[in-house]
Amino acid sequence: AEWLDGVLPNRDVVAVTIGLVSAVVDNVPLVAAGIEMYSLPINDDFWMLLAYCAGTGGSCLIIGSAAGVAAMGLEHIDFLWYLRKIGPWALVGYLSGAVVVLLQRMLS
Repeated sequence: AEWLDGVLPNRDVVAVTIGLVSAVVDNVPLVAAGIEMYSLPINDDFWMLLAYCAGTGGSCLIIGSAAGVAAMGLEHIDFLWYLRKIGPWALVGYLSGAVVVLLQRMLS
């Protein structure tokens, strides 16, 4: 996560990237790494963005959330089918939500 902070232009992009990575890696250690990276006040707007991104970014892939893995088993959803049919819409929804969180910050 600290590597991301050095490579990406600002912490908002880091949060969005952490959300995308959470589609493959468990979001708990990613959030913990984000908390370790920044010594911001507890009420800073960044934490809301990080929570949103880590919580919903995992849904871009069916294996990125416990609910997705459960749905895969119960409904026999194929990973590649989800990747082709649902993944792009999940990504659009995820990025749209991140934009809304950022706009709320700008307007408040």
